[in-house]
Amino acid sequence: MIPKLNYYKEHWHVHSDDVIKPGLTAMKEALSLVGNPEQLVPTVHLAGTNGKGSTLTFLEAIAKEHGLCVGKFMSPCIVDVHDQIQVDGQAISQAAMDKVFQQMQRAGLSGKLTDFELLTVAAFLHFSNSNVDIALIEAGMGGLLDSTNVVTPIVSIIPSIALEHTQFLGDTLASIAHHKAGIIKEQRPVIIGELPEEAKRVVEQEAIQKKAAIFELGYHFSVVQTSNGECYRNNKHFYEISNLQRTMKGTHQANNMALAITAFLEVAATLNIAPSSAAIRQAIKNAAILGRFEEIIPFIIVDGAHNPASVAKLVETIQHEFPNEAITFVVGILADKDVQQILRLLEQVSDHFYFVDFDNSRAMAAEQLMALSNATKKAVLLDYVSFLQQQSTNKEHTIVAGSLYLLTAVRNRLLIEDA
Repeated sequence: MIPKLNYYKEHWHVHSDDVIKPGLTAMKEALSLVGNPEQLVPTVHLAGTNGKGSTLTFLEAIAKEHGLCVGKFMSPCIVDVHDQIQVDGQAISQAAMDKVFQQMQRAGLSGKLTDFELLTVAAFLHFSNSNVDIALIEAGMGGLLDSTNVVTPIVSIIPSIALEHTQFLGDTLASIAHHKAGIIKEQRPVIIGELPEEAKRVVEQEAIQKKAAIFELGYHFSVVQTSNGECYRNNKHFYEISNLQRTMKGTHQANNMALAITAFLEVAATLNIAPSSAAIRQAIKNAAILGRFEEIIPFIIVDGAHNPASVAKLVETIQHEFPNEAITFVVGILADKDVQQILRLLEQVSDHFYFVDFDNSRAMAAEQLMALSNATKKAVLLDYVSFLQQQSTNKEHTIVAGSLYLLTAVRNRLLIEDA
């Protein structure tokens, strides 16, 4: 369930199903009924297992520093449905959401779509209504059959590929890659991060079939650490920018930054914009994202890591930021994730775990999680708000991880209690 979406559905009598139905037929029919707003705005499309949100955030910051009006569609939400659709960093207002729901109601979309499809149509309408210069679109799941895959973007980005959503996307890297590569369009470039060889072959084959140029991190462009920040180099555009100072922590964010800069160079070439090194430096410094190693109150960090690949990056960041320091985890995980692998990774940096229940039908019970844990210090935590406040007072670094849905609940409740 997407928080507060039902309010608009009920208010405007627009029905949609809270299920996952991969495929684009319903989306294309619905978009046609509302005037195909997805065709009216230049776009960048992102799909991948991890790194989409961070890459999108860097790219948004760079585009805004160059004076562009930027639309952004991402999932899942951090607070509620409004923050999934943004223009220039501002969540869609209730008045603007009412407007797009009225447009969808008048077009007869009720009963034709799933919740996520309906929200995707709403995003395209809002971007068109707002006359954005560029829209950054994050695929919800997979790519090939995802409801966002109705755009013909300036450039596509695939930051990473790992096993995920195997019940829908298949249980091999090749099958996952097939879905991610589905966002590649005819003669439109695709930018890729560090992909496993099995996955990269699939992406490369798709790019060849689509006659799409492919730009690979570490080959066509790169980022290196220097004594004066990081330095980005692009072999295609013969472009280099040094003294890049990231606010977003973690060595993996350097790769996401490089992907975003590369994508912006493609956008700039298409929109006839002269890239500014000063603007890019400022954007990289400004870029920040909720729920990515975010310290919401002193010593309390929330991170959206929820699969083995992203958890491995979280562990790497913890080791870099807090070497030889005691860490406490508060963890909740969806039952359809690779729970045991996630726990084994987190146990590399801590032996002190608290497990929590949270409001999601797919969540694994805290008691069951605790039983799967190998930690020697472990317990089920009922009142995590009071606990986290006390940990903050005691200056004990505590990290909440395992599910984006848990992160949202903790973040909302803790900030309300702390206000």
